[in-house]
This record gives sequence, structure tokens and C-alpha cells, in this order.
Amino acid sequence: MIVSKFLRSAALGWTLAIGATGGLLATVSLPHGMAYAEEAGQRLPDAAMKSSEAPGKLQTATLAGGCFWGIQGVFQHVKGVKQAVSGYAGGSRETANYNTVGRGRSGHAESVKITYDPSQVRYDQLLQIFFSVALDPTEVNRQGPDSGTQYRSAIFPADADQAKVAKAYIAQLDAAKAFSRPIATKIEPGATFYAAEDYHQDYMALNPDAGYIVVNDAPKLRAFQQLFPERNSAEPALVNKPKA
Repeated sequence: MIVSKFLRSAALGWTLAIGATGGLLATVSLPHGMAYAEEAGQRLPDAAMKSSEAPGKLQTATLAGGCFWGIQGVFQHVKGVKQAVSGYAGGSRETANYNTVGRGRSGHAESVKITYDPSQVRYDQLLQIFFSVALDPTEVNRQGPDSGTQYRSAIFPADADQAKVAKAYIAQLDAAKAFSRPIATKIEPGATFYAAEDYHQDYMALNPDAGYIVVNDAPKLRAFQQLFPERNSAEPALVNKPKA
């Protein structure tokens, strides 16, 4: 049976402690018995291997780390990101829909495809943000309250250069013992990305008071804004931009 994130988002009375980068987090009481994790994350070192991307041409990066709402919400605020789309990667077109992916047997991971300007932010810098604030990369097939292969931590490189940079950065962080356990994030080349349903796009920006967002995703954005203030854009790069 699938427990929908929408149901969790509406629920009150949660008490949970979320595993964070390098350890456990305490919870903080909110009205009506809700709780949320204290600010997570740590600013990890710059990547030793820099990505080489052609100037003047937009690039894409596809990342997965649990529910796509929070990953999208963080990267929509990164300067240089032109668009961040929630979707599914790692499976076929036929099963790339929320109901099927949610059963954990389609091969997909909830992912975000990021379109960015490398003159403003490089691929290796996106990976630094990803590992610093967007997830606990030591978790296997889960993040926070969500479990299953669809919530795995994965990088879907667009080319051999991205795969090389990602592999090198993971090895760098493991060698430095940046986390208390080895990084479980997998590099999965050759995957096709499929955009998720419209109601998943911009979910964090449109529903900041939803229970699931308050508990699981808002702390990621706050951590990003506190740890990477020079990369923060006050206005998110929304998928469905308001009409002028």
C-alpha cells in the first residue's frame, strides 16, 4: 500500500528525527504537536576536479535524493539555474507516472533535471550543494520518512565528463570522511528523464505551509541559504512562471 506524501503533508502530530549529514538531528516542537528537524547540512569542500563546460551554452544535471519536492525547491533558488523540473529517471516511459513509480518497482527514482548556465554555476558546484544540504547521501533507498528504491540517492550524468566529475567528488568526500558513513549515492549513466505531473511542479514554492514541506524540505532550503548565501537567488526559477 502506498502512503501518499499528500496524506503525510496534511497530517499533524508527527514526531520524528531525521538523519542528517554526519549524524542525527533533534526535533523542535511546533503547534498542534508537529515537529520539524533542526537545520541540517554542512558546507562541504569545493570539488578538487572541476567540470569543463562550454561557455555560452546551457547544460543539464539530473539528481535524485528522496522526494523531488525538496530537491527542486533548493535548486530553484540557485543562481544560474534557469529551470529545475521534478520527474522520474532510471526506468521506462511507460511507467513514468507517480502512481506506478510510488510502488517502487518501476526502476525510476524521483529526480530533478536542472538546466543551468555554467558561466554562473558549474556542475561540480551543483554537486557540492547537492551533497551539502539536499539529502543524507549515506542513506540507502530512503530519505527521511520515505523509503523504497524510488527514493534512492543517485546521479544521472548527461555525459562522460559529468560521470567522471561525480565519481571523483564522491571519492574525495569519502576520503575526507565528510560523513560518518560511506556515501551510498550511485552514478547511473544512460538514464532518460521524464517530467512529473504538473501538480508536482513548484510544489515547495506553492505549498510552503504543507506539513511535509515544513518538516522535511524547508530545512534544506534554509540550510542552503545559510551555508551558500552567495549562491542564493531570492526568487525561485519556477517551472510554471506566473503570467505577466
